[in-house]
Amino acid sequence: MSDYDKIREKLEQRLDNLRRRTSKVRNSLRRERNADSQERAQEAENDEVLERLDQGGVDEADAIEGALDRIAAGTYAVCATCEGAIPVARLEALPFARTCIDCAS
Repeated sequence: MSDYDKIREKLEQRLDNLRRRTSKVRNSLRRERNADSQERAQEAENDEVLERLDQGGVDEADAIEGALDRIAAGTYAVCATCEGAIPVARLEALPFARTCIDCAS
């Protein structure tokens, strides 16, 4: 199994986890609200946190899907800025990286 196969598997697993988490967050956001005004205020605060978690999960899922698309297209380890190679060590650390370390700096 190549380094990229391992990274692809890691990305696919992370994407599955994100989708499950996002589903749970969205279910929590759809719950029935409490009639008590103090409880509603606390629920609104909690919902803000859940919405940020949801957006963070969506953003990460988008980045992972982009990386999986690049793997399929054969452009995964190519820097989007300078078109140089992205080292495997960087991709292992940040599997959805689109740029080499020099261009990211």
